[in-house]
Amino acid sequence: MASSLTKGATAQGTPAGGKTFFGHPRGLATLFMIEMWERFSFYGMRALLVVYLISGGPDAKDGGQGGGLGMTEGNAVAIYSVYLAMVYLLAMPGGWFGDRVWGPRKTVVIASGIVMAGHLALSVPGQATFFAGLGLVALGSGLIKANISTMVGQLYDGPQDPRRDGGFTIFYIGINLGAFAAPLVIGTVGQSYNWHLGFALAALGMALGLVQFLIGTRHLSAESNVVPTPLAAEERRSWLRKAMIWLIVAAVFYTGVVLSGSWTLNWVLIPITILGLIIPTGVLIRIKRDRELSAVEQTKVSGYIWFFVAAAVFWMIYDQGGSTMSAFADSKTADTIFGLHFPSSWFQSVNPLMIMALAPVFAWLWLWLARRDREPNTTLKFAMALVLVGASFFVFVVPMGMAGDGTKVSPLWLVSIYMIQTMGELCLSPVGLSVTTKMAPAKYASQMMGVWFLAVTAGDCVTGLLSIAGVDLSGVGVIGLEATMAALAGFAVFMYRRKVVALMADVH
Repeated sequence: MASSLTKGATAQGTPAGGKTFFGHPRGLATLFMIEMWERFSFYGMRALLVVYLISGGPDAKDGGQGGGLGMTEGNAVAIYSVYLAMVYLLAMPGGWFGDRVWGPRKTVVIASGIVMAGHLALSVPGQATFFAGLGLVALGSGLIKANISTMVGQLYDGPQDPRRDGGFTIFYIGINLGAFAAPLVIGTVGQSYNWHLGFALAALGMALGLVQFLIGTRHLSAESNVVPTPLAAEERRSWLRKAMIWLIVAAVFYTGVVLSGSWTLNWVLIPITILGLIIPTGVLIRIKRDRELSAVEQTKVSGYIWFFVAAAVFWMIYDQGGSTMSAFADSKTADTIFGLHFPSSWFQSVNPLMIMALAPVFAWLWLWLARRDREPNTTLKFAMALVLVGASFFVFVVPMGMAGDGTKVSPLWLVSIYMIQTMGELCLSPVGLSVTTKMAPAKYASQMMGVWFLAVTAGDCVTGLLSIAGVDLSGVGVIGLEATMAALAGFAVFMYRRKVVALMADVH
């Protein structure tokens, strides 16, 4: 860990005159490290996922000798999309468990154990252990996502603490350090030596993060160990009854499907993707129709729906960086540059590297424009993000066409595409988090952050459904169509920007 421990200011969990982490509460180092290792394990597995699924199959460059699961690219993209959708969908119940059952600290410990178990299951050869492991990693990552951020906020003396934004910036660096290192380490071992050893390394990374977290918990705020609104005994029994009923219904249904001989993977993928679209829609409708909301809050929710749909379109394309583009990197992109040979999973390190390089530039740019009263508002930034992600796929059409005759294209094509997408992400992701907190009705202040994550779920579920339906997402025509759709969505947001700004009321 690159750390700087100095004498500094006080904060929750930091005694006066005690050690700090870059001038921040010492507990930030503990949370920085577990998030870095959790992202290391998550992105390492993510870098291997699609190439492992297609290895040994008809769409792999290894000619069927790769030792993976031998799936088609379409099935691999569907599984990848559903997996990512579930991670973000489970962030909402993850926050609920932290608020009502275990408290943030205990939830993170349990979730870390679940992630470790998932990676260990992935390290055991076999399709059954693979899908069990994938499910466990999705569950654990979803449980961690909301609670770790909550604990970062608890280190500071409320929203007005001047170090709070800086603390989240340092925490964000930890996310991207883990994401950057993972493909280089886990990807190399998995692709070049042994798939399952790569998955085992992801488990080791999570274990290291958990151990240091347990050692460093004394530096966290005492509030992180508190259950804010614990379930009453009757509520707990009611939830357990409902969970058992649904579990039994699912078990009986799928047992019947298996015994009838009609079992295919789509019996799992299709219901999940449909739920991934129904749940976000249902949550937004429920909030919008809540009669307890004031007229201004109702208006803000209407405006927020514009941002939610725009974000879903953005993530639908952006997240194909780890699926459609990963498969293209594996089979149709040269794996040598300047004489250096590298596995295709290394492309997954480009985005976090670009984020670390460009995030300070964008932060400075927005501030520079704001001083001149020329900073784009939130609506314009979303429109820019959609145009940029659409432009990235317009660029993608070019190497797609070049590779049509079997030619291996230059790696710089994919690097360029990832760079354009990263610029779009920096226009949308941090801005979306901010506008979510500003436009959330008071009654749903905490839940709205989970709603923001549901935009990722919705976008990935659309990709999953298209793949399940047999749409070839690696086709030049489909890539061009997606690019056009994103560009048109960005144009629509731009054209209706005044209407959206009006719906935002006092939010700027």
